[in-house]
Amino acid sequence: MNIHEYQAKEILARYGVAIQRGKVASTVDEAMAAARAIQKETSSEWFVIKAQIHAGGRGKGKVNETGSHGVILAKSIDQVGPKSDAILGGTLVTHQTGPEGKKVNKILIAEDVYYPGASEPKEYYLSILLDRGRGQNVIMASTEGGMDIETVAENTPEKIIKEWIDPAVGLRRFQAQKVAFALGLTGMALKEMVKFIQALYVAFENTDSAMFEINPVLKTSDDKILAVDAKVDIDDNALFRQKEILQLRDLSEEDPLEVAAATHGLNYVKLDGNVGCMVNGAGLAMATMDMIKLSGGEPANFLDVGGGANAETVEAGFRIILKDPNVKAILVNIFGGIVRCDRVANGVVEAYKKIGAIEVPIIVRLQGTNAEEGVKIIESSGLKVTSAILLKDAAQRVKEVL
Repeated sequence: MNIHEYQAKEILARYGVAIQRGKVASTVDEAMAAARAIQKETSSEWFVIKAQIHAGGRGKGKVNETGSHGVILAKSIDQVGPKSDAILGGTLVTHQTGPEGKKVNKILIAEDVYYPGASEPKEYYLSILLDRGRGQNVIMASTEGGMDIETVAENTPEKIIKEWIDPAVGLRRFQAQKVAFALGLTGMALKEMVKFIQALYVAFENTDSAMFEINPVLKTSDDKILAVDAKVDIDDNALFRQKEILQLRDLSEEDPLEVAAATHGLNYVKLDGNVGCMVNGAGLAMATMDMIKLSGGEPANFLDVGGGANAETVEAGFRIILKDPNVKAILVNIFGGIVRCDRVANGVVEAYKKIGAIEVPIIVRLQGTNAEEGVKIIESSGLKVTSAILLKDAAQRVKEVL
């Protein structure tokens, strides 16, 4: 589960991670009040206004309605109002949102931390995530903060620092020091970075996160280390014990079809193709999508109804798939192991009758327990549903209807 930057920073602060201070706002009036409060707390004369959406590249992205970037600087408190107005309510398009963009419902008003001093501010990259290959957490760091880490890894891989942590032992101080030294830090800045990394790792573990990405981590002109941005991804499988974090979920940032699928216990991911697919089991879903491509189509979704498929879940699956206007055909591919094929077939027939007026062709491939009985149910239903048993037959049916 993703959360907003302002929410991520609130979590980090609770664990002692130093952050760029700021306040969230939903209106221009709230933005002005936030700026006045920040000015009182920090004496900051300049302010950073950041669109709060679940996507990266906000600084380079633009709001369709005004042409404003998603991260902008206000050089006086009087500029906060009009510049906030240029972002709030608009549609921000970045390289991660796609051309449709995302509506900006909230903004973060933050203090300016790039103030002049004894030395120049310096940006770093820092993240913590699970290395599944090693079965260990890994800290990734780079002196190239503020840039896409993928670009850094591709062009200058030698600038990526990695430090693996044994989960049975946890992060040791010498490991945090090793990362700080590798970043070229010395003196007070080095000590502050060690404290920053240690606190960040505790926050990562205690929140059951799948990834923390702080880009940039800033060394200020007076050698403080701050999280200027924060991207936090919580492991969905651990949300049952992170109830407080679960309350931070913003459904408006998620695909409405994926949200609807989750309410029915379905695993759904929207794709860009033209053939909707409904399967039981993730492995079969991947094979089905490969089969669709080999038949000349493109999968429009990943939809796993699980091992307990019944008439209700099948109906919900059909309704979700049919909400995608790009779908030109639907392939139902079920292996009867835990669930019986005749049960699924009855579910397809009942769902078809309840929904009514389904214009796209439906191909149902059944294999496994009671597959023959399932095929008979489909073929005797009188509905515009084509049945298949062999995988190649299902592929041929898809090819014929596209």
